[in-house]
Amino acid sequence: MAKCGICGKIGVMGRNVSHSKRHTPARWLPNVQRHTMVVNGARVRAYACTRCLRTQMKPSRTRARTTPA
Repeated sequence: MAKCGICGKIGVMGRNVSHSKRHTPARWLPNVQRHTMVVNGARVRAYACTRCLRTQMKPSRTRARTTPA
């Protein structure tokens, strides 16, 4: 389930290493949230990582740019 529907980001596996150098398996998963978004004019519920949600909510550069008067 921990997969972003927009960028395809998935979890990574590795090892936690303690001060005594003991290695234990670890997994780091992306922060995936269920979100309603508009795709081709239809509302779709999909899982998206928070980085993609932040980028999606960011105002467009063309809208943010002001024209000199």
